[in-house]
Amino acid sequence: MEKRLPPTPPPDPEDGFGSLTVPPQNLASQRLEDGFGSSSVLPPDLPMVAALELEDDFGSSSAPPPPAYTEITNDGRINIDLNSRIARALAQCIPSRPIQQPTPPVARPAHRVKSWKIRLNIVIQVVGSRGDVQPFIALAQELQTYGHRVRVATHDCFETFVKDSSLEFFPIGGDPHDLMAYMVKNPGLIPSMKSLREGDIRRKRKMVEEMLDGCWRSCIEPTSGDAKPFVADAIIANPPSFAHIHCAQALGVPLHLMFTMPWSSTRQFHHPLANLGGAQLDAGVMNYVSYGIVEWMTWQGLGDVVNSFREKLDLERVSSTMAPNLAETLQIPFTYCWSPALIPKPADWPSHIDVCGFFFRDPPSYSPPPEIADFLQNGPRPVYIGFGSIVIDDPVRMTDLMIEAVRMCNVRAIISRGWSKLGPKLDSSPYQHKDLLFIDDCPHEWLFQHVTAVVHHGGAGTTACGLRNACPTFVVPFFGDQPFWGNMIAAAGAGPSPINHKLLTAMNLADGIKFCLQTSATSAAQEIATKMSTEEGVKEAAASFHANLPLETLPCQILQDRPAAFVYKKGHIKMRLSTLAAEILVKEGKVKQRSLKPTQLTPPDPPSFQTKPIVISHERWDPVTGIISNYMTLIHGITTSGAGMVLAPYTAVRDIKPSDHPVEMVAKTAGKTVLSFGMNFGKFSGLMFKNLIVDLPLAAAEGCRAVPKLYGEEVQSHGNVTDVVSGFTVAGKSFAHGVVDGVEDLFVKPVQAAHEEGAKGFGKAVGKGAVGFAAKVSSGTIGLVAYPGTGVCKQIAALAKSGVKKKVAGRRLEEGKWEIEKGQIKREVVEEVVYVCERLMGV
Repeated sequence: MEKRLPPTPPPDPEDGFGSLTVPPQNLASQRLEDGFGSSSVLPPDLPMVAALELEDDFGSSSAPPPPAYTEITNDGRINIDLNSRIARALAQCIPSRPIQQPTPPVARPAHRVKSWKIRLNIVIQVVGSRGDVQPFIALAQELQTYGHRVRVATHDCFETFVKDSSLEFFPIGGDPHDLMAYMVKNPGLIPSMKSLREGDIRRKRKMVEEMLDGCWRSCIEPTSGDAKPFVADAIIANPPSFAHIHCAQALGVPLHLMFTMPWSSTRQFHHPLANLGGAQLDAGVMNYVSYGIVEWMTWQGLGDVVNSFREKLDLERVSSTMAPNLAETLQIPFTYCWSPALIPKPADWPSHIDVCGFFFRDPPSYSPPPEIADFLQNGPRPVYIGFGSIVIDDPVRMTDLMIEAVRMCNVRAIISRGWSKLGPKLDSSPYQHKDLLFIDDCPHEWLFQHVTAVVHHGGAGTTACGLRNACPTFVVPFFGDQPFWGNMIAAAGAGPSPINHKLLTAMNLADGIKFCLQTSATSAAQEIATKMSTEEGVKEAAASFHANLPLETLPCQILQDRPAAFVYKKGHIKMRLSTLAAEILVKEGKVKQRSLKPTQLTPPDPPSFQTKPIVISHERWDPVTGIISNYMTLIHGITTSGAGMVLAPYTAVRDIKPSDHPVEMVAKTAGKTVLSFGMNFGKFSGLMFKNLIVDLPLAAAEGCRAVPKLYGEEVQSHGNVTDVVSGFTVAGKSFAHGVVDGVEDLFVKPVQAAHEEGAKGFGKAVGKGAVGFAAKVSSGTIGLVAYPGTGVCKQIAALAKSGVKKKVAGRRLEEGKWEIEKGQIKREVVEEVVYVCERLMGV
């Protein structure tokens, strides 16, 4: 009798997973039996977290060991103890649960943009395998139909793939083949000791540095062999590209993230890279907390690399408390490219997060070679087996296993060689069989129309293509989001539960194939395909991108089909100008170039003259932790600067090349020594002064301002401090509101509470009022010193660190000059620009 794999049982409606039809045993209540971890599109970063900057690999360690509330498993994943004190503390910070409504039928987002007239320079930054790049190819082609200039910035090896799609390509470095091989060896958050000994971590960190730099250059540099200037007006990225928020902040342009796996905190399902333990917390809380913990662990491995990158962009370093959840804190628009028919949008995701459907490109023109066409015609439909860009350690063993499973099932099969080069001994008899065919690269869009079921690694793109063609699917995951998709498919009944590649045998592979051939699996796959046929994932994603752009600040006020790049200010006159409008007005003598300010150089007040500013401020929880955190930062800075005063002169002297002139050698040595010591002493003194005079009062003021949050009261925002003027403005508002609100808390609210709740309410209100009065008045008073001081420091820093901004401004001016010099602008356009400018200036 055939051994059948049982279908996945339906979830309990009270399991805390809401509308997600995934059994809780697969998602929250026990450790997954998948044996893998980090995302297939996260190879450069996740394996380095928590570590782990080990001494034997790249210098002294600055990262702490994994905290006591986590346990590193043999497969590299993280077990999180949610009964621990810190996990329970984090649970208290979770936003209140929204009112749960019945899951409505799948519906399209309500923000479809029918037309779009502002032509943007868009860079799409993608890190990952070919399967991760392919969906963004489809998106880029769709955006081109709106008139945008779209550039895809990804690994060098995908140049032909991108250019063959009639898209602009920019190389960012990194080797996805190397990354995939590394991820198979290190499937989780924590690298193996073998990888540490072989120096893999150091190489991956260098690769990340290379890709960060490449992503920044993709925003401001022309492509190789093309003289046409390019400066990004908007950035689309997948989260593993890492540079996205920092590039957008440096440029002052909109950012939109898109991804194939859950990356936003939710109660519906936990982070795909976490194993959760701690049954005393409900499933929703467990799921939500997992995102913050995994993000924090991730930051520990690459935080120093990212902050070094920020310094190159003249940006302030980001603290470890803010960085892990930066995208959520800043409410960066996020689009998830999976089918809402398979996984509906969680109820607790806010409006700036969309689930739009899978991204499919137009099927490529393809004529199969004779061996494929003949094989398909000479028998019943085969099963497809392939692992794409996964690099397997032992391809021969895997090939033998596949062949044995196919024979056990008595089916025909097409096996893709992939990056692992499966079936290398093609001349040996076990590989020569009339029911087996090994093939090289073949478009899945075409091939999956001709197979009866698919067995693959569970990449999002391959999964989507299989389901779109109604193919029952058996997932053999290796790492990352692959088990997530395997569980989704199993929950929908369109395939068996996923089996980790390390546990794969000919027997369980055969059982999985047999399950896919059952009528129930075929029907479930067909039902999903029918629902997906009504979706337009790429079009909805483009609509989501446009809907989240800042239309009130984006367009030029003269050429309204172009984005603003400069602000012209003279007296009461302020105009947003595109690169072309600015260049025309300068050439025609209507404005002076020195009066043009790049949009990212202007302060955020008024915000109407910013394209999309990103302001990162350190959020304080209370005055005690705020002051402690400030002192820890001071101690770290003093230690680093103090060590620099000793080590930097030694390093400078060591690097001096020997000379035949002793006097010159002595002079050069003395000069280098004094200069190195002086620079580090200046850092030391400046750090002490700024921390004690500005940062400490600011931490106390912000900590006091946050106290009412501890008992559930909303805290009013007074704006961001970016310069001296905004510093005094925020100080005045903080003091006025602090005194008024504090007095109201102490004298007015107790009377109101007594009227509503009697003596008990009066007592509670008096207690809260006393705390609120002390906190709010203290915050306002201390803020009179802290906020103006912060404004002064930021303005000085902006003047001292303006190299990147000036470089960007220069590149933008080059855009306008290039269009004029190439004769692409008609005289009528020039006259129109001058005429509208004169009207706006009141001439």
